[in-house]
Amino acid sequence: MILSTTPTLEGKAIREYRGIVVGEAILGANVFKDLFAGIRDIIGGRSGAYEKELARAREIAFDELKERAQALGANAVVGIDLDYEVVGQNGSMLMVSISGTAVVV
Repeated sequence: MILSTTPTLEGKAIREYRGIVVGEAILGANVFKDLFAGIRDIIGGRSGAYEKELARAREIAFDELKERAQALGANAVVGIDLDYEVVGQNGSMLMVSISGTAVVV
């Protein structure tokens, strides 16, 4: 599966557009509680534990995106956009949302 933030793929022609696909992952309040409890790992203003959880959420969202594109018969996703939002009561959850257009090249 080819993944790209650009609307086209250099050297490849898009033969079919299969539709918009989305992948999402939400980190719940327990994740933040655990991360803030482990705040001691902050070095230079960065939290390794927090970054690791965000990377895991991003990975889950990308996996969903690829699965949905494959289900549509696509072999690439173009125009990918990543978005991070705080959701839930009192901003207790973080959502990673990835969207793009499933295509056949």
